[in-house]
Amino acid sequence: MPTAAIKQHDVTRKCKDISKFCCYHGHSVATNMNATIRRIDQLTNILAPMAVGQIMTFGSPMIGCGFISGWNLMSMCVEYLLLWKVYQKTPTLARKSAKVEASELKQLNSDMKPAEGVQLIMEKDVNGFEPQEQKEVGCTARIAEPFVTFRDGWVAYYNQPVFLAGMGLAFLYMTVLGFDCITTGYAYTQGLSGSVLSLLMGASAVTGIMGTVAFTWLRRKCGLIRTGLISGVAQFACLILCVISVFMPGSPMDLTVSPFADISARLFENEPLPTIASPESEMIFATGMPILLNGSITPANSDPEMSPEPVPLVSVSLLFAGVIAARVGLWSFDLTVTQLLQENVVESERGIINGVQNSMNYLLDLLHFIMVILAPNPEAFGLLVLISVSFVAMGHIMYFRFAQKSLGKQLFVCHTPDPKAAPDSSPPGNTSTV
Repeated sequence: MPTAAIKQHDVTRKCKDISKFCCYHGHSVATNMNATIRRIDQLTNILAPMAVGQIMTFGSPMIGCGFISGWNLMSMCVEYLLLWKVYQKTPTLARKSAKVEASELKQLNSDMKPAEGVQLIMEKDVNGFEPQEQKEVGCTARIAEPFVTFRDGWVAYYNQPVFLAGMGLAFLYMTVLGFDCITTGYAYTQGLSGSVLSLLMGASAVTGIMGTVAFTWLRRKCGLIRTGLISGVAQFACLILCVISVFMPGSPMDLTVSPFADISARLFENEPLPTIASPESEMIFATGMPILLNGSITPANSDPEMSPEPVPLVSVSLLFAGVIAARVGLWSFDLTVTQLLQENVVESERGIINGVQNSMNYLLDLLHFIMVILAPNPEAFGLLVLISVSFVAMGHIMYFRFAQKSLGKQLFVCHTPDPKAAPDSSPPGNTSTV
């Protein structure tokens, strides 16, 4: 009898080891897949500006627009083809998961009493013929349905164990420290040309790819939650360069100029918007200031034949150095939170949680555009940089709180996870760490 018990124990232990091993490698596959997709995204950020820039340089803007339109149309067809292939190879996608259990249906039928204005209908189930009684939805209920859905989504999102991690990622969208139209306009006011900006964008994509590589390495060495913590510290440390750039020579920051001076002049003092002086000057307007395409600033009351004073590049160099270097930590942190959502949200709620997460990301992104609308003049850009770094810091503080609640005293103990370690013995959200 003892021998049989020992054999049974050995078999049980081996089965558990196999289950743990498969679970660990399942997370490893998800890590590699997320990182690979992000690398493809960053690689397109390198190749796309190079290709379009060459076409517009040696061709014309019209040819460039035609190329972009044709490429988008072709990409749409390929995307729909791939989605159709996925749908065909995954039969479970054709089934509706929302199916009422028999016991629940009986309980519903017993509790439900026909009343005035209630219409009972019979519906066919996808997998058979099951009677379902439904109440006709009134006009008020239909109007309130989006608000109820919004409330239920937020309640479900708030109750998730990764709520603070998701909010931390959303706060990172409230920033002007990215290669968008806002930063490009500011770069033109500081004397940078379009060719230099394209090189900087390529460099930022390269550091983004480095971030995906760092994510897979840190995930394997330190676990998922600690990877997000290390990535956040790395990103914030690089953004300190952006804070320093605000106070360096060449920075247009001037606290004596009201950030709302430009918008108040347009709305309340009826000042006309700036116009292009002549077609030969090839001027563009960034943040309300006329700028030559080579990056030179042309003051409104200056003689066009006089060359403007060169702007010191110390401030803008530190700014872009910090932005580019911070991409390593940014994309590693983004992948960390993405995988935390994948691993810790149950399948039935993933659509709701991801929807709320994306809405929060877009909301904070919208707020940063509103912030720039309220303070569009270059003198206020330094203030926007400080606000952006503050929001990034708050986002990482939220993530630190999440990591502290999840790992406790083991937060700063970093060692190589054991592939045979039990996922359920790890803290929530870090199923590969002991």
